[in-house]
Amino acid sequence: MTNRNPLKNRKKIAILLFFGTLLLFLVFVGRFTYIMVKGEINGENLSQNVNNLYTRSSVLEANRGTIYDIGGNSIAMDATSYSLVAILTDKWSNDPKEPQHVKDKQKTAAALSKHIAMSEADIFKTLNQKDLSQVEFGSAGKKLSYDIKSAIEEEDLPGIIFEETPTRLYPNGTFASHLVGYAELPTDKNGETKEGTLSTDLTGLMGVEQAYNDVLTGTDGSIKYQKDSFGYVLPNSTVETTDSVDGKDIYLTLDKRMQVYLESVMTEVNDKFNPVGMTATLMDPETGAIIAASQRPSFNATTKEGIGQLWQNLLVEDTFEPGSTLKVLTLAAAINEGVFDPNATYMSGAKKIEGGVVHDHNVNGWGQISYLEGLERSSNVAFVNLMEKMGEDTWKEYLDNFGMGKTTASGLPNEQSGSNPYEWPLEKANTSFGQGLTVTVFQMMQAYSAVANEGKMMKPQYISKIVDPATGKETTFEPEVVSEPISKNSADQALNYLKEVVYGENGTGQGYQIDGYEIAAKTGTAQIVNPDTKQYYSGGSNYVYSVVGMAPADDPKVVLYVTVQQPTITDSSLVGGDVVQAVFNPVMKRALEYQHLDSDSEVEDPNQVVMPKVTGVSKEEALKSLEEAQLDVTIVGNGDTIVQQLPLPEESSIKNQRAILMTNGAMTMPDMTGWSKNDVLKVSEITGIEFAFEGEGYVVEQSLTPQANMQGEEQIKITLASPQE
Repeated sequence: MTNRNPLKNRKKIAILLFFGTLLLFLVFVGRFTYIMVKGEINGENLSQNVNNLYTRSSVLEANRGTIYDIGGNSIAMDATSYSLVAILTDKWSNDPKEPQHVKDKQKTAAALSKHIAMSEADIFKTLNQKDLSQVEFGSAGKKLSYDIKSAIEEEDLPGIIFEETPTRLYPNGTFASHLVGYAELPTDKNGETKEGTLSTDLTGLMGVEQAYNDVLTGTDGSIKYQKDSFGYVLPNSTVETTDSVDGKDIYLTLDKRMQVYLESVMTEVNDKFNPVGMTATLMDPETGAIIAASQRPSFNATTKEGIGQLWQNLLVEDTFEPGSTLKVLTLAAAINEGVFDPNATYMSGAKKIEGGVVHDHNVNGWGQISYLEGLERSSNVAFVNLMEKMGEDTWKEYLDNFGMGKTTASGLPNEQSGSNPYEWPLEKANTSFGQGLTVTVFQMMQAYSAVANEGKMMKPQYISKIVDPATGKETTFEPEVVSEPISKNSADQALNYLKEVVYGENGTGQGYQIDGYEIAAKTGTAQIVNPDTKQYYSGGSNYVYSVVGMAPADDPKVVLYVTVQQPTITDSSLVGGDVVQAVFNPVMKRALEYQHLDSDSEVEDPNQVVMPKVTGVSKEEALKSLEEAQLDVTIVGNGDTIVQQLPLPEESSIKNQRAILMTNGAMTMPDMTGWSKNDVLKVSEITGIEFAFEGEGYVVEQSLTPQANMQGEEQIKITLASPQE
């Protein structure tokens, strides 16, 4: 029989429990002490976690630098666009007295219709969608301005909120777009802006925006502070602030008055003749400053309309054979070498060179003529003779000194150097009249400056200064003399002879005369190599037509170089030179008129108007306000209040240019018959509706009839035709 002692067993169990408990207590105390001393557990820093729990931080966004013209007018600037959102669910409303959702849908629809291009009925229908927590309002509710956002907020509409997106605004639309470039926020695979993007995420992708991205980009700051569990700032807590640093501002050499006018002329000529490519560059030869520059195809930097047509900046990225406008340099070099005798004669028409024959554009020639007449008639034979008189090696030195075959070091992305093989006798001869070598527009502008600026060749400049907005410190870009390839006397003589191209009896540039001003110029018609056959095109309009003009001829203040590649000419009475004149003459005339204005006076351009602010006022008030502006005003919409406008407030425009005003209520289609493509794109920009174009020229047909409701239209087809058609 087993002996049992309950008391003894209980004592053993009690002892075991005591020591077990003591052991657990010691382990707990040891662990607690370790945590207290070390401040971490399982590798986690408890102090840091507590700090993170109650510490809040926010980003202080930096602004991207603004790009201005020479007069301080904004060309590219930071902006915020707003998207309208309506909250429909009441689940987010904690206080019945302060609802966070739309309660009165009819009232909300009526109020919103006064400010966005959407009818009250359509807004009400949108607000009545089932099983949705929130809704947006399509293109009518996107990219809203701050003024419209503020006006809607004043309506005090529960449940109406706005989503903000930093963006880059180019208020002038198509405005030296490839030179200025553009900046964008990063996008996802669907092309939508990524959530959480900041203004400092804007990145330059072309032109000045890309070349000076590091200068324009600012550095974000931050603010850190501690809050309790209720969200209140803890008393006596430290607030750590790191200030943001805004990007630097860049002032270009562009003159907004001339640039706006140039773009207008270029658009008109482009719509009429539909060339493969076209450039126009206006420069001050004394400083190298680019006053205005444009190209076609181009694009609107805000809407990106047209950006896919051509990515190349034709001023520096495109190389081409310049043709007879290069004879300006041959003439200047021949004068400098003392081999140009205007009265000496030669036999025109053709000249045999080892490897081939050089022909004048009149293959039969004009008989025995003087070299001055050869200049007037743009005789290739005359310039080959001059090259031979100088000597092949000497002429090559001049080409090198004029900058052919090397970049201008402009700093713009992808600048090309051109080429000058200069190996075989025929190659060498061809360079004297601008064939066989390739150049860029910037190279030609740089070389022309030597002739227009007393022999001093100036580097083309498009930046005037960089300004730090925080300190006011300015970094000024001074004029840079690249070299002096010819003497002042040679430059003056070259200008004097180039006047004969315009005013001589046989001058090829007689159409470039401008009343009241004396012009020195040289025309050009360069052959183009067919990329398929590797041979020059023949016949038709398969040429690069060009002209360079310097004025006033006795002391040039401006140089204008225009190139037009393969225009479409359906009128048999017109030639390629007429297309070039359509750009050159009005632009040069306007530039010379500005030269007569005293830069210190208050005299304003009589052809320029400033767009007043008309948003938020009645349609009648807006039209009355614009009576004196002498703009061609078109109303989009059947509402009674203006909600958007183009041009924007305070933006400069030219008399008789089209202004688009959009009202509240339903968007109605205007009658666009006779409109230019550029004017149609203004409607696209202001409404957000896409227009698809067929043909070139002016509007002859539209898929949506005038006064029809545009709302809900994904794409409207527009048919264009030239006036000749």
